[in-house]
Amino acid sequence: MREELLSIIEKNSRIDIKELATRLGVEEIEIANELEALERENVICGYHTLVDWEKTSVEKVTALIEVRVTLQRGQGFDRIAERIYNYPEVKSVYLISGGFDLLVTLEEKSLKEIAGFVSDKLSTLDSVLSTATHFILKKYKDHGTIIEKKKVDEREVITP
Repeated sequence: MREELLSIIEKNSRIDIKELATRLGVEEIEIANELEALERENVICGYHTLVDWEKTSVEKVTALIEVRVTLQRGQGFDRIAERIYNYPEVKSVYLISGGFDLLVTLEEKSLKEIAGFVSDKLSTLDSVLSTATHFILKKYKDHGTIIEKKKVDEREVITP
């Protein structure tokens, strides 16, 4: 039940406990207890709302920044990742394979602010060897959710 519960709430964290109980064939109290246990065990790390900022008046620029680091003696990737994710501007940090070591997601009001973060904060860290910044131009799908669904033409075809 645990994995199925997690799969359901990962797609819709606002689903009602009653609906969860019905779908999983258990009592509501069992769902509530399981959710509480998952939160306590830090399996559920938080709840988020996916916002399409393009449909608001808020200006946001999202960047993916690849970071190559050199490890200091006795310090692994975790230490440098922690230094990076503690910046409030940083939305996410991932350890990745390939030519770079970390992938950092950043959201700011402008390209200039992102460039300033990379040059003034990220690049000045002792362990950082190099960075490559990629700007998100358009989001099609995020966290498993299609951002802008195609509109279906519901008009009836009229033929002579």
